[in-house]
Amino acid sequence: MKKFEEKTLNSEMIYQGKIIDLQVDEVELPNGKTSKRELIKHPGAVAVIALTPEGKIVMVEQYRKALEKSIIEIPAGKLEPGEEPIITAARELEEETGYGCEELEHLISFYTSPGFADELVHLYIAKNITRIEEARELDEDEFVDLLEVTVEEALGLLKEKKIYDAKTAYAVQYLQLQQFNR
Repeated sequence: MKKFEEKTLNSEMIYQGKIIDLQVDEVELPNGKTSKRELIKHPGAVAVIALTPEGKIVMVEQYRKALEKSIIEIPAGKLEPGEEPIITAARELEEETGYGCEELEHLISFYTSPGFADELVHLYIAKNITRIEEARELDEDEFVDLLEVTVEEALGLLKEKKIYDAKTAYAVQYLQLQQFNR
């Protein structure tokens, strides 16, 4: 057994949705006792740091029902079945912003909430972005405003809690460190 491993004794699928599934597992703890774990199963997602030729970060503002408010984020979206993350990243960048790029470089992948979810976000940086004349359209249930902000402006949006999600906060701090290390 791996250190601290929890052996699954029973697993029950509670809900299967369009984006997530919810299951409840009964587990045996390392000390031999049992417990329940409520788990979110997610196909994974991508997020894209895109910089204009002027060095501004391309972001979108959209309403997030779970938060009951709009927040500002970097472009992102979930993986489709069998889709490679880099393909998803290019698609989401185009759909949400109308930009394409010459190259996508994978920076890092991270779990968003490992205490209860298996969502893995793959973060890319888009290189040499350009506007696409006939870009893909947003999904029919997506409504976004496009913003282009400097790193300094993004730091201000973080302080104002207009940027309020981990992937975007990570992206802004990554870009801040890049400036600092020049």
